[in-house]
Amino acid sequence: MSNTGSFEQRSLQAGIVGETMTPVTRKMPGTDPPAWPTNAELHVVGKDVPRMDALDKVTGRARYTFDVQLPGMLYARAINSTVPHARIKSIDTSLVERYPGVRAVHVLERLTMAAQLRDPGAEANEPYPVIRFTGQPIAAVAAISARAAEAAAQLIRIEYEPLPHVTELDQAMQTNAPAVFPGPTEQASSAGGGGAPRGLPQKGNLRGPSKSGSHGDIGRGFRDADVVVEGEYRTQVQTHTPLEAHGIVADWRDDELTLYASTQHVFSVREEAAEIFELPQEKIRVISDYTGGGFGAKYGVGNYGTLAIHLSRKAGAPVRLVLDRREEHVSVGNRPSSLQRLKIGAKRDGTLTAIELHSFGSGGVAAGAGVGSCHHNMYPCPNVSIEHYDVFTNAGPCAAFRGPGQTQGIFAFEQAIDAVAARLQMDPVALRNKIDTRDADDVRARAAERRIGAEKFGWSRRSAPGSDSGPIKRGMGMAQSMWPYIVNGYTTCEVRISGDGAVDAFCGTQDIGTGTRTVFAQVVAEELGLQPEAIDVHVGDTRFPPGPPSGGSRVTSSLTPAARNAAYAAARDIANRVAPLLSAKGEELVFRGGRIEKRDDPAVSLGFAEALRRAGVESLVHRADRRDDYEGYAHKAGDLHISPHAIGGVQFAEVSVDTETGVVKVERVLAVHDCGRPINPKLVESQILGGVIQGVSYALYEDRRLDAATGVQLNANIDQYKMVGSRETPQIEVHVIELLGRQSSTDARGVAEPANVATAAAIANAFFNATGKRIYTLPMTPANVLAALRSEQP
Repeated sequence: MSNTGSFEQRSLQAGIVGETMTPVTRKMPGTDPPAWPTNAELHVVGKDVPRMDALDKVTGRARYTFDVQLPGMLYARAINSTVPHARIKSIDTSLVERYPGVRAVHVLERLTMAAQLRDPGAEANEPYPVIRFTGQPIAAVAAISARAAEAAAQLIRIEYEPLPHVTELDQAMQTNAPAVFPGPTEQASSAGGGGAPRGLPQKGNLRGPSKSGSHGDIGRGFRDADVVVEGEYRTQVQTHTPLEAHGIVADWRDDELTLYASTQHVFSVREEAAEIFELPQEKIRVISDYTGGGFGAKYGVGNYGTLAIHLSRKAGAPVRLVLDRREEHVSVGNRPSSLQRLKIGAKRDGTLTAIELHSFGSGGVAAGAGVGSCHHNMYPCPNVSIEHYDVFTNAGPCAAFRGPGQTQGIFAFEQAIDAVAARLQMDPVALRNKIDTRDADDVRARAAERRIGAEKFGWSRRSAPGSDSGPIKRGMGMAQSMWPYIVNGYTTCEVRISGDGAVDAFCGTQDIGTGTRTVFAQVVAEELGLQPEAIDVHVGDTRFPPGPPSGGSRVTSSLTPAARNAAYAAARDIANRVAPLLSAKGEELVFRGGRIEKRDDPAVSLGFAEALRRAGVESLVHRADRRDDYEGYAHKAGDLHISPHAIGGVQFAEVSVDTETGVVKVERVLAVHDCGRPINPKLVESQILGGVIQGVSYALYEDRRLDAATGVQLNANIDQYKMVGSRETPQIEVHVIELLGRQSSTDARGVAEPANVATAAAIANAFFNATGKRIYTLPMTPANVLAALRSEQP
């Protein structure tokens, strides 16, 4: 929301708490609350408050989508394609419809997943969607039991006209490769992270190039360089594998629709369902009490949700459709693969003169397989040339995935920066201190993080690359993290206070396991002088005020200022009503320790509930929007507001490499991060731990494997699809700095993405330090490691 009303200039102290703070002046709305002091001076915010929903989760009271039980509910099973590319000649559902217990069958007439592309010319006269990957949803059946739905689904008869297919990026790039989309595509999405936008040219399976971020004269940049490094980097497809698979319960009654969804944004589910079924949004309610994880793929209603809604409407009953683990791997999103040819030029003192990138990414049947913005946003360089191509394959569509694009990009880019340091015989930390000059406020934070990290990690003990004797070699590496500081402009919070002292806080945003309920309660409690458990938090419902999506590290930065402003307005309202009872003025009263008291004379006070009763308060309701940051934004696109500042962070890693077997073990990771004001340090630490673990898993293990002949994913489970487990998890130390930028009333930012994006690069740089060899291909399996060790390329 844009700032409205009167403004005033306020003088504040900004910077890293515990280090030098500097005076700044901010123009802000006059109704905004005064700036909070540092966390050490607050009572609830900045403290390790236990998760508000912890007991509900461990006792089973928390209701996930799978737990929803409605009277007369039916169970659905999806029917998915068994071929990678084909036209459907016919579909016979007669046996399915006659199976005992079946109440409805529906065949999709069009695809609804936003990330998936369409070829309108080829599909204009097709009665069914063209099949473009094995596992593409086609139909679904609803029955009185899950077993009946499963059995009935096996009876469908689908006649295919097979078409040539291609599943691997390198083969799809060839001029004679089978065309995934024979004609021009539409409905392109950048769901995978910074890929080809609408309107780019397409030739064969290549779409692009996108040249976003290019500037200067790249030829001159390399002519000015004293050293040039280059390499070809490859990253694999990683699937999301959240603990809870996608699921939805659809309940269509008359002309109203209620959806219970495992989602990262209840409002996106409502909007997409309204568009598909041509319903007013006010006729649709979406509820997400609890979501068991989501890393970017749980947006919108999707194909499976669309099927469930159709079935509910046909059957006149609620329908539950929950994906199995194979469907979760195959059909609803992944981190796209990448091929990155990267070349960097630098002066002898480390100054960058040229960055040239040619990248190719495959999001399967979706666009958006870019490699982020790090090449032109992390370190200033006068000459940057970027060309990115999306490469279509007959594989499931990509989706945003924790640090979309940036994770792949930083794996290559931070290795290349490390290679520059090696060529110049500079310390990698010292080189980054030299070239990291973008935005003075951010630079101070990142420099502090590198200094703190180097000291805590024992960086001075780092040996020369490949200097260990024997087959087991150890090394240290580091990599810089960077992610945009994002705010969702369309965010509103409501605080309701009853005469008996009960406090309820409402926002439609959802809690996907990150602790949103808890930070919401802490912010409101801080303003009202209460404990967090006194705040009854309500989230995950489109009937509540609009809230941000749980993605892009934007919930805390969007939610908490609106929550604080609403609670502050409520507190001032109460203070003005209670003031006569205490022979004081409203502005003289403060809220702390469960009481309302006179600032200069705490003995003059009333308990919170008693004060409301004596003041005759029956109920109070105050709402507040998320106002614009005080310094504004660098870019706005709808509700997505991007700050000129960024979220930093640095990862240090120590690894051991068995040069005989090719086994890499990550032994230790130190993550030093900033997220503005940490509202709950323990929850911030939890997010960083999760990001590091997911980054280790990406670096060493995860890899979607498709059979080239059939397009079938060979490891669509959580057994053969290897992920990091407890035995592979390294020792992880987290250090969070408190960075007060004075941009909003809470100064809070997110941390989920930056905690992940630099991990693989830090591990790769540690691999180089251990062995003296670069590893250019993920994951670091024994086969890839041994190939790297045998390579003549340094």
